[in-house]
Amino acid sequence: MKKLMTGNEAIARGFYEAGGNVAAAYPGTPSTEILENISEYKEIYSEWAPNEKVAVEVAIGASIAGARSLSAMKHVGVNVAADPFMTYAYEGVNGGFILVSADDPGMHSSQNEQDNRYYAKFAKIAMVEPSDSQEAKDFVKDALEISENFDTPVLFRVSTRICHSKSLVELGERQEVEMKPYVKTPDKFIITPAHAKKLHVVVEDRLKKLEEFSNNTPLNTIEWADKKIGIITSGISYQYAKEVFGDKASYLKLGFTHPLPFAKIEAFAKEVETLYVIEELEPYIEEQIKARGIACIGKDKITNMGELNPDVVASALVAEEAKEEVASSLEALQQGVISRPPTLCAGCPHRGLFYSLSKKKNIMITGDIGCYTLGSAEPLNAMDTCICMGASVSAGHGAQKVFNMRGENKKVVAVLGDSTFFHTGLSSLIDVVYNKGNSVTIVLDNRITGMTGHQENPGTGYTLMGEKTEAIDIEKLCRAVGVKNVKVVNPLNLKETDEAVNEALKADEPSVIITKWPCVLKKLSVEDKQQFDCSVKSYEVNEDKCKKCKMCTKTGCPAISMKEYSSIDKTMCVGCSLCAQVCPFEAIERVGE
Repeated sequence: MKKLMTGNEAIARGFYEAGGNVAAAYPGTPSTEILENISEYKEIYSEWAPNEKVAVEVAIGASIAGARSLSAMKHVGVNVAADPFMTYAYEGVNGGFILVSADDPGMHSSQNEQDNRYYAKFAKIAMVEPSDSQEAKDFVKDALEISENFDTPVLFRVSTRICHSKSLVELGERQEVEMKPYVKTPDKFIITPAHAKKLHVVVEDRLKKLEEFSNNTPLNTIEWADKKIGIITSGISYQYAKEVFGDKASYLKLGFTHPLPFAKIEAFAKEVETLYVIEELEPYIEEQIKARGIACIGKDKITNMGELNPDVVASALVAEEAKEEVASSLEALQQGVISRPPTLCAGCPHRGLFYSLSKKKNIMITGDIGCYTLGSAEPLNAMDTCICMGASVSAGHGAQKVFNMRGENKKVVAVLGDSTFFHTGLSSLIDVVYNKGNSVTIVLDNRITGMTGHQENPGTGYTLMGEKTEAIDIEKLCRAVGVKNVKVVNPLNLKETDEAVNEALKADEPSVIITKWPCVLKKLSVEDKQQFDCSVKSYEVNEDKCKKCKMCTKTGCPAISMKEYSSIDKTMCVGCSLCAQVCPFEAIERVGE
């Protein structure tokens, strides 16, 4: 049976068919749907972990115990997980182990576009790269077998276009693979320096065996056609190259990309007149080929910034007339396209908090990764930094120390979401308390992991598999680590929120404010319905009272526009009432009271 699948769906299916046992992840675009789909297969234990490091450690533990395991994350998540991952590369596996790195060329939803292929080279492990959904499914089984046969973790590298594009996938049945027995092996799994020195020798020997495998595996294939042009490529770049050159070139398509198949590459290079290396982002393949003395054309013509596509490849590598044709088609596509920057949704519970902060003077607002990062945009302008998950609290602490040292009357406010707080914000808050800081931390608790599509987290009371569990209480957690000044507010109540912020700004000790209200788009749980009144209400502008002061527009609500008078789009308004609270003339009134 064939089915149209995204790459993420196919990876999940591949893990199921390959007899996968345990999967753990932290949600991050473009990887999120991998675990969401794996959770549908009840033969597999799956979980959302508080962060990527924990997710990898869970999967490593499962692998050591003898199970086939997988951990998935976006590219920056691998930075968080690098500590255990790099060490497990030395230890080797018991049950097969895959780390899926979903890279984001073009930064569609990321703060950088790092090329994680270098992690495989850095860690000295095997790496595979599918080029479509069928390969995304099939390569999972190959990767698990490589992992077990060569005693190595495998980096399964995909990118946004693989993750989210659909293609036909031929489905198979689940292969039940017997779990390997756990045998106590201290010299393998206890990574003391004495053991690590011996294991490093094993790793280097393993790389030689993996390169031999790379030269012979069908994951690396040659497609002969016209030999005037030869193209070495991998992943989604293969699809772009084929679309541009068709049968006017020969291809060395790499699916197993670390170690590279240098014998096969050298043989291929000798058969073609001109050799191109087509790859997204960094010259990972190109620089290794050139280091072997093989002439090729790559990043001297193809950009190392942003996504590739057929137009980019064609404009870089084909004739001038083709470049002009590409430029003309792109210009035609762009004509009439209206720029639509993202914004906080109408009724977003974060808007009241950011509106309050936007009115404060002499503060620095350190932000974090989440949909609340949009608080930095016009007209709120209520954020000054955004680095990585959890950095709002620790970077804010560092900045506050400097302002205190200089005797400046400036207060730092750190803002982060509930999932981000569990991810790495808690350890940063501990640092603030331990080192006697006096910054303000605001946890925007919208009762779900918002930006990546509403995944459960330790504060929601439910697991990835839908089981009811203990909901971690953020207020109690903050008090437990030593914060005395903790206040929980309804962010839709502007007066309550403003008073809490003012009080925290005056305190000379660590302060935490928790703004607690469900995301306006959330499917409410039973507990949400019991605790919050999320019934949809409606407001409209009384034109007789409206003085056209535009105060309501300063909330940044997309439901509000200014025509002759202020206007509220009834199809968007959910009745959060923030605009009514802001209006100095009481011109915004609830409808149907």
